[in-house]
Amino acid sequence: MASQLGYDAVEIFAPSAKAVEPKEVGGIVDSLGLQVAALGTGAGWVLHGLSLSDADNTRRQHAVVFVREMMDAAAALNAPAIIGSMQGKATSRNDIPDAVQRLQDSLEVLLEHADAIDQVLLIEPLNRYETNLINTIDDGRMLCRQLGADHLRLLADLFHMNIEETDLADGIVAGQSVIGHIHFVDSNRRFPGAGHIPYAPVVSAIRQISFDGYLSIEGLPWPSSDGAAAEAIRFIREIFAESP
Repeated sequence: MASQLGYDAVEIFAPSAKAVEPKEVGGIVDSLGLQVAALGTGAGWVLHGLSLSDADNTRRQHAVVFVREMMDAAAALNAPAIIGSMQGKATSRNDIPDAVQRLQDSLEVLLEHADAIDQVLLIEPLNRYETNLINTIDDGRMLCRQLGADHLRLLADLFHMNIEETDLADGIVAGQSVIGHIHFVDSNRRFPGAGHIPYAPVVSAIRQISFDGYLSIEGLPWPSSDGAAAEAIRFIREIFAESP
């Protein structure tokens, strides 16, 4: 379906690395002229309750292993792995500094692995209702600066940015040196064009920073998965044709 609609790549959200057979997946996408844009790790949190900032050292180490295995599967497909919900959250306001430090400690281990396999790791700022750690592009930029890692980039998700940023276009421009992937989705998490995000300034900002990564549609299957996919790529073609 993605190939028929004219997409360049697919982003995979798998329950674990064991569910991704790189030779099989790679063979399928190659046969269709597609690539894998990224591999999500969020199932570690959603399905297994793991996070990279967990105060329990054993569980935090399990989270690191889960992400590292996902990174290996992604690297076999020449794709980055995404850390979004796996960043976890602090249990209280007072716990935030310690939770951020635990997240950084986990990321340092994972970034050593990213260097070893020469593959990018994407960190995604999430809105305040999902985490109290990395919420904004500035938060992400600071994290990148503190870790000083060559293989760390930001994933800018327009849904989360719509909640946390004062201006979407300004946020993209501010993050130009570290943004490596964009979730191109609307304010209501539906396909772009189905909400109230003003896309012309966003497109201009993307062009201004000479972004050459993927615009990935991580949206709700509304009105259906196929319908959302078709509407998303139609809108993207239209808005990029219209916007300077």
